[in-house]
Amino acid sequence: MRINLTINGRQRELEVSPHQTLLQLLRDTLGIHDAKEGCGEGVCGACTVLLDGRPVSSCLVLAPTAHGRQILTVRGLEEDGLHPLQEAFVRHGAVQCGFCTPGILLTACALLERDPGADREAIRRALGGNLCRCTGYAKILDAVEAYARGL
Repeated sequence: MRINLTINGRQRELEVSPHQTLLQLLRDTLGIHDAKEGCGEGVCGACTVLLDGRPVSSCLVLAPTAHGRQILTVRGLEEDGLHPLQEAFVRHGAVQCGFCTPGILLTACALLERDPGADREAIRRALGGNLCRCTGYAKILDAVEAYARGL
């Protein structure tokens, strides 16, 4: 089936299978590898993208349901270099292996778009669906909180 969607600001018309996931479309069809395949069950958050501004597990979203919608991957955050939230992650040492980082960044951006004054507890709750095996979360929370204070 044919779908039209916008990925990182770019209009795309694509042929997709009815059973193809958005993650498969991004990674296998389009070569957009910043959405990672982790658990394949929507639990880890590694495949998080923004669908019309809301974080979703792209491994659970069927590609045909993205017809007419806006998809943002972490690559779409960058305009003239790193997004300020990405810079906060670097400054606070919130990036280790980087596997979980794209999903966490997008989830945090969506939260702060809805609630620019989010406190540490709200940030913690929002990031609850994003698992990280390297950082212990404190530096991630520090980075998001610092960015939120600067908004």
